[in-house]
Amino acid sequence: MSTPVDDPLSRERSHLAASRSALRAMREDVEALDISDVTANWVNAEVLAHQIEERIKALADLSDTPLFFGRLDYLRSPGAEQAEGAEGERFYIGRRHVHDHDGDPMVIDWRAPVSQPFYRASKKDPMDIALRRRFGYTGGDLTAYEDEHLSDPAEAARTSKLLQQEIERPRVGPMRDIVATIQPEQDEIVRSGLSGTVCVQGGPGTGKTAVGLHRVAYLLYAHRERLARTGTLVIGPNRSFLHYIEQVLPALGELTVQQATVEDLVAHVEIQGTDDATAAVVKGDARMARVLRRALYSHVTMPTEPVVVVRGSRRWRVAAYELEEIVRELLDRDIRYGAAREALPQRIAHAVLVQMERSGEAPDDRVQDAVARNSAVKAAVKAVWPAVDPAKLVLRLLSDADFLAEHAAGILDEEERKAVLWAKPARSVKSAKWSAADAVLIDEATDLIQRTHSLGHVVLDEAQDLSPMQYRAVGRRCTTGSATVLGDLAQGTTPWATRSWQEALAHLGKRDAVIEELTAGFRVPTDVITYASRLLPHIAPGLTPAVSIRENPGHFEVREVTGAAEVVDACRASLRHEGSTGLIAADARVPELAAALTEAGIPYLGPGEETTRETRLTLVPASLAKGLEYDYVVLDEPRAVVDGEPDERTGLRRLYVALTRAVSGLTVTHAAPLPPQLTA
Repeated sequence: MSTPVDDPLSRERSHLAASRSALRAMREDVEALDISDVTANWVNAEVLAHQIEERIKALADLSDTPLFFGRLDYLRSPGAEQAEGAEGERFYIGRRHVHDHDGDPMVIDWRAPVSQPFYRASKKDPMDIALRRRFGYTGGDLTAYEDEHLSDPAEAARTSKLLQQEIERPRVGPMRDIVATIQPEQDEIVRSGLSGTVCVQGGPGTGKTAVGLHRVAYLLYAHRERLARTGTLVIGPNRSFLHYIEQVLPALGELTVQQATVEDLVAHVEIQGTDDATAAVVKGDARMARVLRRALYSHVTMPTEPVVVVRGSRRWRVAAYELEEIVRELLDRDIRYGAAREALPQRIAHAVLVQMERSGEAPDDRVQDAVARNSAVKAAVKAVWPAVDPAKLVLRLLSDADFLAEHAAGILDEEERKAVLWAKPARSVKSAKWSAADAVLIDEATDLIQRTHSLGHVVLDEAQDLSPMQYRAVGRRCTTGSATVLGDLAQGTTPWATRSWQEALAHLGKRDAVIEELTAGFRVPTDVITYASRLLPHIAPGLTPAVSIRENPGHFEVREVTGAAEVVDACRASLRHEGSTGLIAADARVPELAAALTEAGIPYLGPGEETTRETRLTLVPASLAKGLEYDYVVLDEPRAVVDGEPDERTGLRRLYVALTRAVSGLTVTHAAPLPPQLTA
């Protein structure tokens, strides 16, 4: 039996087909552009060609990604106050703008102001929306729709089944965007302005990472020209995490956002060494910035001899006291060490020019530049304000006990100085076995000498694990821009983990940031988050637990086992379900479990490797689990996860992270007794 032509689902499918055709035409129009007559030179041609290539990529039609996911019908009441240009109109809401050959919109970008009611409108505040329609898809095919008559008082408010299904949909592969399921409290953060920094405290499954990424996409839409000049950056905790999230922004049509770890930002030297926890905590302390500053400026010495500049038959003398005044003035201005050093020869040359003018000469800027390059001036600058290599400065601090003691006096105590001093001093920068914390110190020293380039906006995810010095390193990248800081204090798993967001934001240089808290858990099942929250009083007293709002309770089981074979059986059971499975274990137990999986003939991947429909199991060391999600998780030996960390509190936090990676089901397997905090 044929489907009636007036069937709403058929009409919506027709609009989808027409929209895809329109998008294809938009792409073909860009591909057909001839730039041979509009570029003045090859440089302009290259730039324009690159821009066209990026535009073509942004207009790609992903066959398995819905082009639009919602529809808004605005009220037709005449005389009512309406959204500008929206009275009585219908808009399809999607990931990008699509227009027909006449320029009329067929799909509206989700970031446009007219799309906002799709996320914010409610029965209490319909925002002039008569109808909100959500669409259900199977792959790229439109298969269902669901209507909410927001302005009809006779229709009761109800939970959207399609929305719930989309939130709980099993996943294979990297992280997806949540553009179709953004909640009102999330949308407020996403659409907050570019000028302000926002810090989002969010428990597991509250969508804080997705909120941060969608905020970048929104800011690029609202402030594209400005951010095109200044740049944007997403900072994640490790490469596995960055690989997991890397497809979110391209799916939203944003291809220019850089991604990096903190280690990438401060990669001035090759990391070959490690610090024990005590040394890492001291090196990561913000007081080290004061030590570095003292050590750097100790190289500046007051002049004791005059500078004599010979030009032709004339000799011009700048007295030592006058040189000292110039040096002190530069120090008082508190500009970068390198900038002051560059200014010093010009200041000395200016003093010479003043003498020349008094004697009746008329020197110009070329004469001043020549005097600044005079060998006597260069020698004076080298003696008074020598060039300093940042890596060599840090090398000396960590190698020379007397040098460290002199510049850390009153800042670090004797035990702290002993903790950071190398037992065996390195001979050179190249031969030194630098640690990750050392690289951050070098970055600080580099910025003291020469200002770090600032970006327009930086997203910092899993921020709770950064040290104060790492916060400073990130803050340097957005001194003239803003930031989105994302994290969960309960998931801090480093000895220097953040104690409070106010303290962290102060180190970042963003004291005025707004702190938002997300507590509604959309991804983690109720039983799982309730079980994991038993740890909160021990790891983050006073923190509001995330509350799951999912209707599907998910699967949860704690199973006592006798060995790795039974852990493999639990994995096999999880793989019978649709979606991805993560086997999370203490780092030390990974080799044994890997061997057991291989013996059982079960293929598996490592963190960061993309799951496929054929290989859906990932073996995850607990140290790399942060930020990742799997439909089903088998957590091996909680006690071993705790014992794998240097102290119990950090171990319990690591366990909390591991427990909360599951979206649909969690099986906890253990042969050893469970930590008492879980059984109390």
